[in-house]
Amino acid sequence: MGGAVSVRSERPRPPVSMQSVTITQATLDAIPAIVTHRRAMFAAMGYSDNAALDAMSKAFEPWLRRKMESGEYLAWLAVTPDSSVAAGLGLWLMDWPPHMIGAGARRGNILNVFVRPENRRQGIARHLMKVALAWCAANGVDHVMLHSSADGRHLYESLGFGPTNEMCLIGGEGAWPGQ
Repeated sequence: MGGAVSVRSERPRPPVSMQSVTITQATLDAIPAIVTHRRAMFAAMGYSDNAALDAMSKAFEPWLRRKMESGEYLAWLAVTPDSSVAAGLGLWLMDWPPHMIGAGARRGNILNVFVRPENRRQGIARHLMKVALAWCAANGVDHVMLHSSADGRHLYESLGFGPTNEMCLIGGEGAWPGQ
């Protein structure tokens, strides 16, 4: 996608419909928009520490650039007629060891799904998900995962996603067993 894209506005934007957005695969030019969307996604989920959000965004930008340059991260954007980004979705193609679930050597990790508040509940996230899942099907990625916010859970379940046996331990001072 050539040219600049924006996600911030000084004036409220009117809602758009699926008929008035164009889904495009993102290029490196879209990195600032993707980073801004990621920050807004976490803020919408209740993360309010601006210093932490800023640090995460600063660290995410070079990671994203490396992954996009290597082809390990794909993104799709819903672009409005005024060239602003109404929504976006990322697909991280993760190298995965041979496994009993899924025959492919890569797993798809969908992340950074974000729709501007004024554009929600219009089917844009569903359409982005279908585009990403179609890409996975066409490219031999047969295992796709994601982490859902409470707001997104219904959408993902309606597309066939379900809970797994994955567990998580967040490290840090005193968090590891034996400390």
